[in-house]
Amino acid sequence: MAATGAGSPGRLVQYVVVRSDLVHKLSWPLGAVITQACHAATAAIHLHYADADTQRYLVRAGLHAQGGARDEAALSGLSDTLTQAGVAHKLWIEQPENIPTCLALKPCPKETVQPLLRKFKLFK
Repeated sequence: MAATGAGSPGRLVQYVVVRSDLVHKLSWPLGAVITQACHAATAAIHLHYADADTQRYLVRAGLHAQGGARDEAALSGLSDTLTQAGVAHKLWIEQPENIPTCLALKPCPKETVQPLLRKFKLFK
């Protein structure tokens, strides 16, 4: 993708990162894991609905990127990294079990967040 000029937003993306160990080690049904991702993505949009990038994303129907975190520690570490970098996101914690299952970023320019998510593989 070509670099965008100053003041011109690049491709807007919403990354959703799901713990792969929920399926592969803890034997959660795939449908339940997908539901977690949907909850997190919807919550991130809701929490940041007034944000300019979120509005542009909703109008343009941008690209959704979904990745997998190997376990709870990797997911929590990513949440900490995003918080430190000032990237708005929603860490979804399933209740009443109080288990962090996935997180979703608010829609933002791909070039801003992709470097923070490079180590996460596509969810399988």
